[in-house]
Amino acid sequence: MDRYNFQTQLEHLQSKYIGTGHSDTTKFEWLVNQHRDSFASYIGHYHLLDYFAIAENEARARVKFNMLERMLQPCGPPPEKPDWKM
Repeated sequence: MDRYNFQTQLEHLQSKYIGTGHSDTTKFEWLVNQHRDSFASYIGHYHLLDYFAIAENEARARVKFNMLERMLQPCGPPPEKPDWKM
């Protein structure tokens, strides 16, 4: 596979799927994607959701709701960009 073909396939994947990142992805954006992917996996696999519910002594629906809420800003508010980058 030649280098150009590989690069075009990579760019296609990066434009199609948000979580794959790109050259301008910040550390914060990458970390947010990782956390959201993890929460989505926990919610999608009911046995993991049961595990967390038992560990937290909460109902499965409450744990699912809490995880969905944490998906909004899993790493806190985004850092402020410096003026020179705007």
